[in-house]
Amino acid sequence: MNIVNKLTLRHLKENKRRTMVTIIGVIISVAMVTAVSTLFVSFLDLMKQDNINKGGEWHVQYKNINQEQLDAIKSEKNTDHVFLRKDLGYSKIEDPPNASKPYLFFTSFDEKGLKEMPIKLKDGRFPKNDGEIVVSEDILNQKNKLKIGDSLSVELGDRLMDDTTLFQDNSFNGEEEEFRTKEKASFTIVGTIKQPEWEYPWAPGYTVISALNDKQAGSTAFVVEQKLSRKLFDDAKAFAKKHDIQTVEFNHELLRYYGVSNNDNLNATLFGMASIIVGIILIGSVALIYNAFAISVSERARHLGMLSSVGATKIQKRNSVFFEGAVIGLISIPIGLIAGIGGMAVTFWFMNTTLTNVFADGLKISVSITPFSILAACAVSIVTIFISTLIPARRASKVSAIDAIRQTQDVKMSGRSVKTSKLTRKLFGIEGEIGLKNLKRNKKRYIATVFSLVISIILFLSVSFFTDNIKKSAGMTQENYDFDIQLTGPSNNLESLKPFVNAENVTDSVLLEYVSFQSWLASKDVPSALKKDPDYQANLNDGKYAYNLQLHGLDEEDFKEYLKKTGSKVDPDGVVVINMLKYQGSDRKFYQSEALDLQKTKKLDLYDFNGEEDEKVGSINIDGEAEEAPMGVRVGYGLNLIMSRDTLQKIQKETGSTNSIPFLYLNSSDPSATQEAIDESKGGDVEVFNITQMKEENEQFSLLVSIFAYGFITLISAISIANIFNTISTSISLRKREFAMLKSVGMTPKGFNKMIHYESIFYGLKSLLYGLPIGFAAMYLMHMALNESFEYSFSPPWMSVLFVVVAIFAIVGSAMLYSTGKIKKQNIIDGLKQENI
Repeated sequence: MNIVNKLTLRHLKENKRRTMVTIIGVIISVAMVTAVSTLFVSFLDLMKQDNINKGGEWHVQYKNINQEQLDAIKSEKNTDHVFLRKDLGYSKIEDPPNASKPYLFFTSFDEKGLKEMPIKLKDGRFPKNDGEIVVSEDILNQKNKLKIGDSLSVELGDRLMDDTTLFQDNSFNGEEEEFRTKEKASFTIVGTIKQPEWEYPWAPGYTVISALNDKQAGSTAFVVEQKLSRKLFDDAKAFAKKHDIQTVEFNHELLRYYGVSNNDNLNATLFGMASIIVGIILIGSVALIYNAFAISVSERARHLGMLSSVGATKIQKRNSVFFEGAVIGLISIPIGLIAGIGGMAVTFWFMNTTLTNVFADGLKISVSITPFSILAACAVSIVTIFISTLIPARRASKVSAIDAIRQTQDVKMSGRSVKTSKLTRKLFGIEGEIGLKNLKRNKKRYIATVFSLVISIILFLSVSFFTDNIKKSAGMTQENYDFDIQLTGPSNNLESLKPFVNAENVTDSVLLEYVSFQSWLASKDVPSALKKDPDYQANLNDGKYAYNLQLHGLDEEDFKEYLKKTGSKVDPDGVVVINMLKYQGSDRKFYQSEALDLQKTKKLDLYDFNGEEDEKVGSINIDGEAEEAPMGVRVGYGLNLIMSRDTLQKIQKETGSTNSIPFLYLNSSDPSATQEAIDESKGGDVEVFNITQMKEENEQFSLLVSIFAYGFITLISAISIANIFNTISTSISLRKREFAMLKSVGMTPKGFNKMIHYESIFYGLKSLLYGLPIGFAAMYLMHMALNESFEYSFSPPWMSVLFVVVAIFAIVGSAMLYSTGKIKKQNIIDGLKQENI
């Protein structure tokens, strides 16, 4: 080790406080980068595992294949392994306990499929041949008791409606659908399974699983690939075409978590958001570490000058700073890595104790570390430290012996450069003028402090906007269930549901009738945001846009309560529109926009729901709008109109509409007990849909996103505040001689405090002048990136903007007062010496 490096180490040891501040700054930066990479990898791993637990691990499926096609799939070079499934059909349940689930749904898997798919055996064993079955435990719990060992003879068939075959993702349609028998079959029950995660809550059949026999024609092959890349989609389609396979589908959700997607919008969103967030983190890290090293070089000015006076070259002085960065990096990076990973581990532990039903099988989020994520965090940290030391190192190399010993290199002053306006003196007095001149005299420190503040503003606003929009985007991809149980009665029979309003454990209820119409609006009156919908042109007919209208009639008292809750100034016989559409377009992009421009549109014509424009049956006036819908009314592609039942009945009478569907939405303190009570007393014409689990999963997922979001904001806020305090307190410490000089010529403590207060104001105003416009620009860039997959208007987080304005002045003022409080009692003579070494 050469003498310059030895002197650098000695300087670091003797200036313990400055060294510790620099080390802590680097540790915070490394921990932030590590925490973000760990969070990203852990969350992706969690989502992969959750998806596999719900739907099995597969990447491509080829439907309705024969043996020759199966052999080709197995021999394809990128195929790792294949398992098979074949749906056998439905069987009717006599006297079904649940009117919305009147079937048994029979499907079969080969031996590998029974192992690969998330089928959870509760009792007994899995089937070994096509004459054995395992049945969902739900059907064993019903009143037509079945048990292991029973024989079951059934008629297997298909569900059809208008000659179209229906599947498990199609809910039961009552008398509108037809059951067509295909064959008779007999089975022996050898086990029971839990309701599969891949069985839709609205599925009309209880799952029954058999072993796939040798007749594999018509099976679906699920393929697990060896290597995953975006070529997968084109290769699979080309393979299917080559071997005359008609249908090929992909496990898009699972592939997305592996970073493989054929959705260019989604790829652009992910890449754009990742680039912006990483850029923000890097800028924040560079700012934090740069300030630490820049201030360290300022404090070492005399030390570097003495080295220069005894023959140190420019290269040696520059390398001295690089060596300092290397030493601090060797200490800080390992600690930062441990702190970042440990911080995420504590965060995940807290989240796992709070969240219970977000993921299948009670899956918990755990720390996932990959060599790539650690190497990436180290590489980013090393690059950050190098960039942060580069400018201070160049400055250090240019320090001359005389300037360094005199310590005048940071103050380059001319009359013009420190000139202030008369307005400053008039508004702030002599103390304000002196404070502003002081800032201009110490230009580099002033710029460093303002830069630090600007970066903090940009970081906070960007992260606030990012978290708000991630929550909004997550909300757009999820169904908004605000009820536990939905009951649907027969058409025009509201009375069939009234007995259940006060069912056992019910805490809240909404009873309503639903009628649907269609309406047409001139293209010129359609809001511009809606015209971005890729399906917009398809919904145009002779220059008019087709709307699906969903009219909801509430009890008079419920409607009055709804008007009061939403603040809608509408008469009890008026109509309120939920002026929002939220849906996924044909381009797989999520859209959210207003549906009507109420300045242009106050009245809608009503047409029968058959798309024929010339069959106008009436009209409806819109009297107001609301952002919140009543419980049970979900915002989607249709336009929701809320009114009293009396108003709805008048519209029905005027239009001749005789078909209304009654719904009852319930919240319960014990949804399971409530459903059991309803099942015992309801007739077969009332359908019950219990979505408690889905509702809880959605709520828990929203909470998960919120914890991530606000944890990120808290982390960024803490780093920003630490950065500001570090920069300002060090800057004040370096101005001891300046303050001592002012006191020596008669500045009173009161005047000194006023000067510091005005400096705080100048710092805050200057940083906001630059920080807010740049922050808004960063937010808009994020909005543009998100708009590749989520279409909604740009909405800045105004509360965060207000908070940052107040916080900047509060933090700067506190930092200035804290720093000056430490030097108020200093001796003037000692202050004039300003010995930093």
